[in-house]
Amino acid sequence: MHARLLSAPSHTSSSAAASLPFAAAHPCRASWRHPRPTSPPPLSLRARASMHPSPPEGHSDQPVHGVTNTVVGVLGGGQLGKMLCQAASQMGVRMAILDPLEDCPASSVCHEHVVGSFNDGATVSEFAKRCGVLTVEIEHVDAVTLEKLEKQGIDCEPKASTIMIIQDKYRQKTHFSKFGIPLPDFVEVDTLSSIEKAGEMFGYPLMVKSKRLAYDGRGNAVAHDKKELSSVVASLGSFEHGLYVERWTSFVKELSVIVARSRDGSTVCYPVVETIHKDNICHVVEAPAEVPDKIKKLATNVAEKAIKSLEGAGVFAVELFLTQDNQVLLNEVAPRPHNSGHHTIESCYTSQYEQHLRAILGLPLGDPSMKAPASIMYNILGEDEGEAGFTQAHQLIERALDISGASVHWYAKPEIRKQRKMGHITIVGPSKYSVKARLDKLLQRDAYDPKKVKPRAAIIMGSDSDLPVMKDAAVVLKKFNIPFELTIVSAHRTPERMYHYALSAKERGLEVIIAGMVASLTSVPVIGVPIMTSSLHGTDSLLSIVQMPKGIPVATVAIGNAENAGLLAVRMLASRDPELGDKATEYQHDLRDMVLEKAKRLEELVEAWRGRADLQSERC
Repeated sequence: MHARLLSAPSHTSSSAAASLPFAAAHPCRASWRHPRPTSPPPLSLRARASMHPSPPEGHSDQPVHGVTNTVVGVLGGGQLGKMLCQAASQMGVRMAILDPLEDCPASSVCHEHVVGSFNDGATVSEFAKRCGVLTVEIEHVDAVTLEKLEKQGIDCEPKASTIMIIQDKYRQKTHFSKFGIPLPDFVEVDTLSSIEKAGEMFGYPLMVKSKRLAYDGRGNAVAHDKKELSSVVASLGSFEHGLYVERWTSFVKELSVIVARSRDGSTVCYPVVETIHKDNICHVVEAPAEVPDKIKKLATNVAEKAIKSLEGAGVFAVELFLTQDNQVLLNEVAPRPHNSGHHTIESCYTSQYEQHLRAILGLPLGDPSMKAPASIMYNILGEDEGEAGFTQAHQLIERALDISGASVHWYAKPEIRKQRKMGHITIVGPSKYSVKARLDKLLQRDAYDPKKVKPRAAIIMGSDSDLPVMKDAAVVLKKFNIPFELTIVSAHRTPERMYHYALSAKERGLEVIIAGMVASLTSVPVIGVPIMTSSLHGTDSLLSIVQMPKGIPVATVAIGNAENAGLLAVRMLASRDPELGDKATEYQHDLRDMVLEKAKRLEELVEAWRGRADLQSERC
């Protein structure tokens, strides 16, 4: 076993600190086993205290005025470990990290950092003695040792059995198939003839995967035909490395669901998100996913069922495929916080990191719902090596600091490589349109493309003869920069079109509809505009709107007043859009100022008229 304890620098005097080499840059060190040949610098008080035998059950020997005295040990100190520690700091939870790198991302924010391998059984066993509960931020750890520790009474969350299942992706697929979880077809291959047979069975292209140590696109390769099988197998380390194949999945979206499971087995699920990959690495996460509600429910059900089949508490990420025929297939599971859940720090009431701590500590699970209407997470990936890569990343960060709703997370990794995850930026806002526009600004892309902008509002008419009236609503929406669509939907001439239009309105992202005939077919708010008629002067139109049956609410305005319908739509959208709310308030102030200006002019005219009248009276 080779491990060293790193702890925070002591609060010594400046002269004492100056006597230590690189005192300002490096924490003090302590060897667990053998003293160094030369006398090391004196340990800080904090480091000395931490070298004493740890109290029973991993509890701190000093009162911690937080939610618990339990020390949480984390195998791994990467960016996930860092964000776990940041969440723990807010809760007053003491964190110990085991990671082989002295300058790993979590080292700057944890209470204790033990430098050692999380794949070395003796090191993990010794580290576990310091902790009340042991968890992971990476699944590629010594699960065999975790299983032994559990038998000795060490609390590991999630359980070693779960880690073992997840570590081997073929075993993972086999496990989930036993529980009826929908998956792409898969089969193990161990010879050239077996993989050729799989190609005949599944067709091409054929996805070939490593069973172990496969993540961020590593360990996966595609054979486009039979001739490529040999080279693909060789690129993955040959059959001795352990391979299996999957039927190629033609998906339309990649989805992800973060599931939190408590120690008593209860679960909560975060909103379904869409993940967008670049070179097989997660690049963008959009929350919530723009898919129909029935797909969200299906994805959540698949994810929850999968996690309930595993053992242990914590946060799990379930990655899914949405196919062209609206099937949801499980791709893989991570037994820890995940890249697709980074956005929860800013966008949800309980971040995935706080939730993981709550779950493994036996605390009540927090609310996973979003507190912001929309969020988008952008991974800062290395674009170049060395200083050139850091320069490009920092230029991106500088632009992010000038964008409303953007939060920067820099992982402080000492080296940058192409495609390496160096940090991320989360943007929250009042709508998907808003956060995507801000991302376009961040990436210096042309933000406006009418074909790509999804409308938030709709103006629908029964006939083009209504356009002279309804155009006033369009003018208002355009004034407030609200993307909208304007079309004709006739309840009498095109009933099928009306039916489909109304049922799909919410799924397409519409938030308000200006029209009266579709209210019974959609949950989207509807504003009716009574149209002036030649016979009853619009009274018939008005009564048809205001006399809708119970359960079918429709707002309305004065006959022919589509402008007010547009303004009412603006106010509805502004209720969850602060920026739009500010514009609506400014509009009201402008109206007020306009009226006051008119009143002032009128008063001046009256005063002038009185003056002239008085003068004329005097002359008379």
